Amino acid sequence: MYKIVFKQYTVVLLAFCLSLSALTAKAQLTLSGQLRPRTELRDGYGTLETDGSKNAAFISQRTRLTLNYRSNRLIFQTTVQDVRLWGQDASTITVTDGSRLGIHEAWAEIILSNKKDTSFKVSPLDYFAIKIGRQEISYDDERLLGGLDWTQQGRRHDAIVLKALQSGWQFDLGAAFNQNSDAINYNGTYYTPANVPATVKDSNGNLVNTPAGMIPLTNASGNSSKTGSLALLNPPSTNGLNQNYKALQYLYLAKKLNKTKVSALFLTDQFGKYKLDSVKNTAGTDVGYVYGYRFNQPGVNLRYTTGLLINPVLGSKNEWAFTGGYYHQGGHDKDGLSLNAYMFTLSAAYAPGKVGVTAGWDYMSGNDVFSGSTQSHRFDPLYGTPHKFWGYMDYFYVASGSPIGGLSNPYLKLKYTSANKRFTTELADHYFMLAGEQKDVTGAPVSKYLGTELDLTTGYKLNKVTQATLGVSYMAATRSMEYAKSITPGTAKLNPVWAYLQINITPQFL
Repeated sequence: MYKIVFKQYTVVLLAFCLSLSALTAKAQLTLSGQLRPRTELRDGYGTLETDGSKNAAFISQRTRLTLNYRSNRLIFQTTVQDVRLWGQDASTITVTDGSRLGIHEAWAEIILSNKKDTSFKVSPLDYFAIKIGRQEISYDDERLLGGLDWTQQGRRHDAIVLKALQSGWQFDLGAAFNQNSDAINYNGTYYTPANVPATVKDSNGNLVNTPAGMIPLTNASGNSSKTGSLALLNPPSTNGLNQNYKALQYLYLAKKLNKTKVSALFLTDQFGKYKLDSVKNTAGTDVGYVYGYRFNQPGVNLRYTTGLLINPVLGSKNEWAFTGGYYHQGGHDKDGLSLNAYMFTLSAAYAPGKVGVTAGWDYMSGNDVFSGSTQSHRFDPLYGTPHKFWGYMDYFYVASGSPIGGLSNPYLKLKYTSANKRFTTELADHYFMLAGEQKDVTGAPVSKYLGTELDLTTGYKLNKVTQATLGVSYMAATRSMEYAKSITPGTAKLNPVWAYLQINITPQFL
């Protein structure tokens, strides 16, 4: 009997292998992984630390498994991701892991036209496809739209993108629409742009269920309070201005002329309207309140961003590379304020051999408190990868948001690459200034100079699938940085330091 069963399983396994061989003959199937532990020492990363605070050390880890299937009619990709800190579980045998395991990508690209593929009888365009599902949206240098790979969780969108190539032109048209619930009794399309905890403390410290459709405000003690120092509880942080969008649409155009690439972006994103609200909580004889933002108002605040980016490459060995770009934002910001903001970027890079140098200037407009303008002039660099551009210590347009006064950032970078490309080291110098005037506690203007940051990064490729990176950053900040980071003047340490060691292992299994 066992021999019969064994033969049956052998036949089934043989048939499966033959089917897989037939499938891979017409298509490509790849399975890859990533293990990326990173040790960090923080003493002022992201924002200034107050006097007397201690530094922090921890190890975070990203684990990814990516399955990609590619045929002449379809590309399908799924990336399963787990992000956690070492020791984050309650014990070594815990079953309460929470929700750190998730889907980073799950998309399909349906190919409808491809002139390079003779199996298409009719191809009106050089290439045309529909990409739908959870996906990274990344263009150019990732200044405004990028995968934000530095963060362990990365950035992704639930979106649909129409992709077309024709006569050297690239046309991408994308859209996304976000919602919190598909419950039958959920009326309207109101959207609360954050993941909020199930419970929160009211103004008297009593634990209560978080009111539906509300992001609670809390004071320093963690209670929901109407007075004192208020902050959003678990605020959203998809972009620099800390709020996820309700909907997004964009058109990306690009054309390469010899060795010069020109690209244009037209993007609109809409944010749900809200009002300040309170919910009464009665616990016996104790009456408290939960205060917060209630996202149940009709309509949206619409913001638009448009601009051009030009990247010429010159020289017989492409040793010169230039970047020039300008973007404008208008409409209304997430809070409904009229918006008129802009940014520009200029850079020149020269790399004739092992040593390369880059000089540039990035400028993001901000509010000038002495102008008397009722408009917002704070430019928000959308959904890009700010870690690449404005200092590795992430003081601007990352988790801590965008400075009210904007940012002016001249910078200089020097990089060495070994002949075999296995070893690299780079030293970057950022000179940070406010773009707009800000006041001190007396009402006088503060100095626009915020500080200077030095970033030293060294990478070594141990083998084909393993890369080690060591980084050390130091900032010499001024008292103006306290105002930019909304810290009580005179209470912060002005010489923050940050260091990390990262191992990136990327095996290809199949």
